[in-house]
Amino acid sequence: MADEAEAMSDTAFLAQLADIVGAAHVLTEATAQDAYVVDWMKKYRGRALAVVRPADTAQVSAVLHCCNDARVSVIPQGGNTGMAGGATPDDSGRQVILSLGRLNRIREIDPVGNTITVDAGCILANVQAAARESGRFFPLSLGAEGSCTIGGNLATNAGGIAVLRYGNTREQALGLEVVLADGRIWDGLQGLRKDNTGYDLRDLFIGSEGTLGVITAAVLKLQAAPAVRVTALVALPDQDAALKLFVRLGARAGDRLTAFEFMTHSCLDLVLQHVPGTVSPFATVPPAIVLTELSDTDAAADLAGLLENILGDAITAGEAEDAVIAQSGEQAKALWRLREGISEAQVRAGKTIKHDIALPIGRLTAFMRDCETAVEAAFPGLRFLVFGHLGDGNLHYNLQRAPHMTDDDFYALTAPLNAVVHDLVHRYRGSISAEHGVGQLRRDELPRYKPPVAMQIMHDLKRLFDSRNILNPGKLLQS
Repeated sequence: MADEAEAMSDTAFLAQLADIVGAAHVLTEATAQDAYVVDWMKKYRGRALAVVRPADTAQVSAVLHCCNDARVSVIPQGGNTGMAGGATPDDSGRQVILSLGRLNRIREIDPVGNTITVDAGCILANVQAAARESGRFFPLSLGAEGSCTIGGNLATNAGGIAVLRYGNTREQALGLEVVLADGRIWDGLQGLRKDNTGYDLRDLFIGSEGTLGVITAAVLKLQAAPAVRVTALVALPDQDAALKLFVRLGARAGDRLTAFEFMTHSCLDLVLQHVPGTVSPFATVPPAIVLTELSDTDAAADLAGLLENILGDAITAGEAEDAVIAQSGEQAKALWRLREGISEAQVRAGKTIKHDIALPIGRLTAFMRDCETAVEAAFPGLRFLVFGHLGDGNLHYNLQRAPHMTDDDFYALTAPLNAVVHDLVHRYRGSISAEHGVGQLRRDELPRYKPPVAMQIMHDLKRLFDSRNILNPGKLLQS
């Protein structure tokens, strides 16, 4: 009888949702839900009572009001490209996935105020294109930009390759529109660059991973479009030289230094082996490699000459061994392919245990030395695949299994290996999640590294904004 009553209750509840968004946008069949219930990494898979696809903010509000009254959990989802399982339901089959893909309007472009107002379901690449069409530039750029959404970028405070110059997603946002757990709508879309009237609610929702409210729209900053770019791949004698080169470039190029990407020789080796069409410009793979880019809005700026002089001085000083400066857009793309192909190469080469960490920039290479020593002592034979956005302190510190290990043996090391890496990150006063978010992946580790007072404040805020714990439960915070 209990199961029968639950089924009747579900029928009535789903009918309410269908009345709000239309029956065609309440997906209950497993085949229709399949793309929504598994994360991009295929690490987490759940089951959903329904996937609900609202068309606008009013429908999001009505859906949340309905779910809050029924005490049904809601999993907000954008492009479902997350790396930490933050948008995947549990396996109870009792949660609703709130897919925001239909909220995809470019609401307004203000060329005087340099802003663009967009729905949360807008694909990042479409926002970039809209900015270009208006003669402006939206600088957020990451590998999933063809499918990730602005709402997801904001919810995780995504990073990407241009953080060094322009900052994380948080720095791109001026205002938000957010629907709270009970359906109330906070309209914070003023787009002001100065607003000193109390608590900054905008920053509270950015990075909250859908646990405090559902972002439905944002006012984003636009920039002047770069008129000239120059890209170079630099061979280094060792990891320490990377920071020396970073300091040299920063001193000479200033804010024209847009990207400073680092990889070890193991990463470049892996790309050359597993990514078709990639070619190293160096006769041998160097111990460490940097991909750097300068950009300027002045078309007459001689960035190629400036970069050539800086790199020439670095080679003379022994801070670099060789360098290749792209002579065309196609050559620049080929150099970027060597960096961007690392994730693809890892997938093809076999399983890896991954860490998305942030450290004080000046201590990055010391950390890499200490961590390699600690990991090698505890788990001999693992392959180190270390790369990332060195200019903003973000490393992707990944380990590949030793040749003698099976995948099962390797995965059994996940928790103890995480402890070795993250304990050292903590001692260096770093963060165990730099740009991918906490989600499910790092949720249970977070209390080990986050100060108790900070954890208590986060739990207090969660109870204040979502007293019934319906918004993305089990993500970011332990329930």
